[in-house]
Amino acid sequence: MKYTPRLKEKYDQEIIPALTEKFGYKTPMRVPKLEKIVISQGIGDAVADKKLVESAVEDLSRIAGQKAIQTISKKDISNFKLRKGMPIGTKVTLRGEKMYDFLDRLVAVALPRTRDFRGISPKGFDGRGNYNLGVKEHIIFPEIDIDKVNRILGMDITFVTSAQSDEEGKALLDAFGFPFTKK
Repeated sequence: MKYTPRLKEKYDQEIIPALTEKFGYKTPMRVPKLEKIVISQGIGDAVADKKLVESAVEDLSRIAGQKAIQTISKKDISNFKLRKGMPIGTKVTLRGEKMYDFLDRLVAVALPRTRDFRGISPKGFDGRGNYNLGVKEHIIFPEIDIDKVNRILGMDITFVTSAQSDEEGKALLDAFGFPFTKK
């Protein structure tokens, strides 16, 4: 028996028919789908302390369930004491089953653990159906042991969809259970 993530089954059985009815798609292949999730962290203090990037890579790998990579600077910026080729952040791109597993943990567990959580803003769409979400503390994820964290970091999470408009993208993410705030 093959494992299928809960949200993948929900997409196939509930979301495709609901969005087809709502937007009048002629074929299920036209229904927008989640293509990938990109999680990235910029670590400004990494210029002074190289161990920050290494610990951030470990934490991000633990959160995503997949090995994260270091991002390096592309040019010299003397005001920030930054040289070309220095590690300044981390990122990981999730696709397939790992993407759906991460999305499930984010919506069901991590976001509700955020302090004073009242929902996420629906204003993070880019005009093409993709959504950007900023998280101020990476310790909201249950995979992170708070006692072993030497610095609390924020992260940016980008949800890339095949939607043609923000309205379609929001409908897709709403169907996945995103806790958008009401206007």
